[in-house]
Amino acid sequence: MKHQPRILIVEDEPSIAELIAVNLRHNGLSPVWAEDGESAQREIDAVLPDAILLDWMLPGQSGVALARRWRADARTKAVPILMLTARGDEADKVSGLDAGADDYITKPFSTQELLARIRAVLRRRAPEKGDETVTLGGIALDAAAHRVSWNGRPVKVGPTEFKLLHFLMQHPERVHSRQTLLDRVWGDHVFIEERTVDVHVKRLREALGAGGALVETVRGAGYRITGQPVPGSREPA
Repeated sequence: MKHQPRILIVEDEPSIAELIAVNLRHNGLSPVWAEDGESAQREIDAVLPDAILLDWMLPGQSGVALARRWRADARTKAVPILMLTARGDEADKVSGLDAGADDYITKPFSTQELLARIRAVLRRRAPEKGDETVTLGGIALDAAAHRVSWNGRPVKVGPTEFKLLHFLMQHPERVHSRQTLLDRVWGDHVFIEERTVDVHVKRLREALGAGGALVETVRGAGYRITGQPVPGSREPA
């Protein structure tokens, strides 16, 4: 029997949660509902979901606090998180992404948009096809095992950062615009802003530590990865 991706819906409004759950079920997904952080944690402890739909405003711990907690936990670090919220301000979007969310959906949203975004994060989570190991500088990426290391030490990266790094390492020394990265890494960029690329580049650099210097910002053009960083060439994302 084909695996139905398990989607944890963390939403305190029963009517919204039920509407989402019905649409997910009708489209081959397996929804599980939790109304707050405590019950969500119980669900995660029982069975790790394939993705989490996380409301920003929750009783008790906020969605942002939960996202930070799950990103800090090795078991849940790679589970895609989509923030659901009525907040549409740019600063709030960046806060959600900085907390560890992979995507951001502002209410009200269409069923088609929600499904497209869920499928996109599930695609990005899936290991890349092929069994090649790519190396550059001190970074090694094993596509089949979905592992990254820096100077021989394992590095934990999220699903979007993994795909971003894989694409950059397959095209070293070339400058890629944000729009190109959205096309090649996200693929569903009709829903995603260019600022999202900057947030994920920042997160990738932080995960790589000293190796993050290999991911360079080219002012006015985009990003590239290089085997030999030029001193002083890296700028904040």
